[in-house]
Amino acid sequence: MNFIDVEPTLENYWRAIILFGKNTASYKFALAKSLIDISLERDSDLISLEDLALPNALHLCEHLKHSPKQITVKSSTFLEACLNFNNGLISKTDLIDITRKKGFRNVLDAFHVVNTKAVNERFFDVIDEHFFIDERKHNKGIRLTDNLFKLFYVFDNSADNLNQETEARWNLVEKAWALNMNKNLLSVEYDDATKQLFTKDASYRRTDITSSRGALNGYQKSRCFYCFTPISIASHDTMLADVDHFFPHTLKPQVANAGCCRPVNVDGVWNLVLSCTDCNRGEHGKFAQVPALQLLQRLHTRNEYLINSHHPLRETLIMQTGKNERARQYFLQKSFNFSKERLIHNWQPTPKASPLF
Repeated sequence: MNFIDVEPTLENYWRAIILFGKNTASYKFALAKSLIDISLERDSDLISLEDLALPNALHLCEHLKHSPKQITVKSSTFLEACLNFNNGLISKTDLIDITRKKGFRNVLDAFHVVNTKAVNERFFDVIDEHFFIDERKHNKGIRLTDNLFKLFYVFDNSADNLNQETEARWNLVEKAWALNMNKNLLSVEYDDATKQLFTKDASYRRTDITSSRGALNGYQKSRCFYCFTPISIASHDTMLADVDHFFPHTLKPQVANAGCCRPVNVDGVWNLVLSCTDCNRGEHGKFAQVPALQLLQRLHTRNEYLINSHHPLRETLIMQTGKNERARQYFLQKSFNFSKERLIHNWQPTPKASPLF
């Protein structure tokens, strides 16, 4: 077995907060997006709860417009206030006041918790690097750390990339809640034209979920799947990632005609990776070639990483590739054989940076 190497960068600490752990409410996502907003707008490191309240509540208000379920319990005074604000029943001043009193009760304590285990109602497995310090007892607010300013003010494109990743994760979680699926988004599909992940309800009506780039980027640490060069998911960036089919999309007609021996659909999430443009379609890019066997192992490792981290796409990946790891290895080997028999040529990228996954 190959295991994921730990790269203790600030970006990966942030991703650990957003991408891992059990979600019982969407408050962590709203707080994360508020911290990004504040880090780009404020010079002071001390933020009162009153100043934090409005951006935090407005992010939830915006999501409530399209996804009414934002928590797994039956009721919330805070969410009720957000709904009332959306409906014009309370003022912005009232919204700020209720958010300050009710909106931060648990989320500030739990924000830096990655593995949500608890002993005697006390969390543990808190990450080492914090993005704020809770000072509610003394200053009625939080104090932003240098980590937050470094991450979102110093590093190029961090705000755009991590903001989109946070939004994508939020969309996936709330869609699982909306569908009332205990196993979270059992069937997620990919639209190559829009680069969106989508699902279908019981009446087979399509619902777009989120950007595939945003959903996958955090697990590749903003690096090309093939050569590890830095990539971005910010639409204006020159390093904008391509969404690539590991086994080429040109196989799709042959898969459809292969009968019972065919592997699962090429458009499955299991087969999607993010790539730099050089590897995907550059002069020496992959195009319609079959990635080398070493890369097949990397795909398996990536998929196991998603499954074992209890990503919202976990059950989709299991459904598409197999119920246990041995079955998933067999599935990928079968897909490799199927592709190699038809496309013949292997492709091996030239590494441009140190392997990170």
